[in-house]
Amino acid sequence: MSRGLTAKQRVFADEYLKDGNAYQAAIKAGYSDNYAKAQSSKLLENVGIKSYIDAKMSEIESKKIATAREVMEFYARVLRGDETEEVVVAGLDGAEVVERKPQLKDRMSAAREIMKRYPLAGNDPALAEQLRKIKAEADIAEWKAKELLGDNNAEDKTTLIDDIGGEADGANN
Repeated sequence: MSRGLTAKQRVFADEYLKDGNAYQAAIKAGYSDNYAKAQSSKLLENVGIKSYIDAKMSEIESKKIATAREVMEFYARVLRGDETEEVVVAGLDGAEVVERKPQLKDRMSAAREIMKRYPLAGNDPALAEQLRKIKAEADIAEWKAKELLGDNNAEDKTTLIDDIGGEADGANN
């Protein structure tokens, strides 16, 4: 990453990354005041310095963004009560900062977030039944739409039984 840069150029680039001021970065890197005034913007155009700065910026950005694994690990720590937060508590002698474990509502919220990502339809009979019902309702709606449009295959002799009243669809029409 810093291949081809002199020590001064590397210091310039690192200082520039701190505050974005090319003139101050050049001074801190050891360039003269006159050179810094006249050439600091040219230093930023140097291909080696520019690629060094770009690489460092992308490294900094990637460290700022949490990965999905980090997020799931955080939710799991909250769910288990392992994560703590500092809260200010008022007492007789004034306010003090204490560490507090997640409250039940926080733990339940973490559990919901985890379950959004890892539903256990196969392990939860109630959820599996809800999914089966939704699928059946979708199949019925699709069949009715085809029937109204006349798209149902004439050879398909399947009779649709409506779940209300147990009669064949269209029997009372």
